[in-house]
Amino acid sequence: MAPTTAGPHAELEAQIDQWRGYVRRREAISSADVDEMEDHLRERVEDLRATGLDDEEAFLVAVKRMGDLDAVSREFAREHSDRLWKQLVLVREEPADGTRSWRELAVVLALAVGAGVAVRTATSLVGDEWVLLRNVALLVFPFLAGYFAWKRRLTWQVGLTLLVPFVVLAVVLNAYPFVPGGSTEIIAAIHTPVVLWALVGVAYVGGRWRSDARRMDFARFTGELAVYFTLLALGGGVLVGLTAGVFSLADVDLEPYLEDWILPFCVPGALVVAAWLVEAKQNVVENIAPVLTRVFTPLTVVMLVALFAVLATSGNLADVDRDLLILMDAILVLVVCLLLYSVSARDPLAPPTLFDGLQLALVVGALAVDAIALTAMLTRIAEFGVSPNKAVALGLNLLLLVHLVGSAVLMVRFLRHRPFDALVRWQTRFLPVYAVWAAAVVIVVPPVFGFV
Repeated sequence: MAPTTAGPHAELEAQIDQWRGYVRRREAISSADVDEMEDHLRERVEDLRATGLDDEEAFLVAVKRMGDLDAVSREFAREHSDRLWKQLVLVREEPADGTRSWRELAVVLALAVGAGVAVRTATSLVGDEWVLLRNVALLVFPFLAGYFAWKRRLTWQVGLTLLVPFVVLAVVLNAYPFVPGGSTEIIAAIHTPVVLWALVGVAYVGGRWRSDARRMDFARFTGELAVYFTLLALGGGVLVGLTAGVFSLADVDLEPYLEDWILPFCVPGALVVAAWLVEAKQNVVENIAPVLTRVFTPLTVVMLVALFAVLATSGNLADVDRDLLILMDAILVLVVCLLLYSVSARDPLAPPTLFDGLQLALVVGALAVDAIALTAMLTRIAEFGVSPNKAVALGLNLLLLVHLVGSAVLMVRFLRHRPFDALVRWQTRFLPVYAVWAAAVVIVVPPVFGFV
C-alpha cells in the first residue's frame, strides 16, 4: 500500500507513513506483514473517527491498541523463525516456484564493475591527479544512483531531475579554471560528494524527496552503508594483505597491481555492493548505526567537555591552530550524526528517558564548542582577512549552529512531554540545507575567490 500525503487528511497520512517506516525496521516482520498491519491500523482509525475523534486522536488511540511493536516483533520471530534465517541468505528464494532470483545480484555486479571500469579508465587517461580528484565522485555515484533508479523503478521525470544536476556539476568542475592544487579546487572536490550524495538520496526515496519519513530512511541507510563499507574495506584489506604475502614468497611485487588495478576497481565496486547489502538486510538485521550511537554518545559528551575546557583556557582565539578548527568542525559533524541516528532509531511514542537527557547534554556541549569555534574564526578573519577556507568553514559552522540550536529547543520541549515528531521533522528537513550549501560552495565559492 502506498499512502499519499495529499488531500484533507495529509497529516494523518504522514503519521501512518512514519509508523510504517518504524514497523518495517522490526526484525522478522516482512513487507506483506506490514501491509496487513497497516490495513488493520487504518480500519481502527476509521472506526475511531466515526465516533467523533479527529485524525490525530484516532491515530494515537489506534496505534496504542495495536500493541507494543517490540512485543509484536518477538511474536513474529517466534512464529516465523525459519523465515528469519532464510532471509539472511543473500539471494532469496522466490515464493512462486522456489527458484532463486539472480537478477538483482547480476545488476549489482554489473554496476559495481562499471564503477570500477570508469575509475580505472579515468586513471589511465587523465594524467592530472587534481582533475581526477575533482571528478572521481562523478565517476562512481551515478552507478549507485542507477542501482536505486532500477530498484525503485523511477519514472523518466525523476530520472531527468537527477541527470541535470549531474551534468551541471560535471560541466562546472571541468570548465572552471582552477589553480592546480589551490584552495577552491580542494574545497570543490570535498563538497561535490555531498551534492552527489543528495542526488543519490532522491533516487533512494524513489523521487519522494518531500517525505520526512523517506528522508529519514535515507539517513538510516547512509549510516548503515558507512558501517558495511568499512567492514568490506577491512575484509578486503586483510584479503589483499594475505595475497601480497603469498606473492612476496614467490618474489612477485603486488604493489604496482594494487595501485593500478585492485584499488581503482575494488573501492568503487565495494560502495555499490555495500549499498546492496544494506538493502538486502534492512528488514532482517537490526540497524548497527543506532547501536554505535548509544556507545559513542557518552564518550563524545566527555570529549566535548574536555575540548571546551581546553579552548576556553587557550588565551587569544586568533592564535588557535587552523588544523584544530578543522578538527572541531569534524567533531560537530559527528555530533549531528549521533543525534540524527539516535532520533532515527527511537520509538516516537515512548516517553523521555535518561538517554534523551544525555542527548540534550551532547547538543548543549556541541553548541558551546561551536560558539568558541565561531568566535575563533571571526577573530582570525578580522585579523588576517577572508580566504576560501575561512569563508566555507564559517558558513558550515553557522549551519551547524542553527541545526543544533533548533535541536536543543525541540529536545527540551520533548523532555517536557511534548510530541517527538517535531524533533524528527527538524532533523529531516534540515538535511537538504546541507546539500544546497555544498552546491553553493562548489558553484559559487571558486569564482568569488578567483579560482585560487
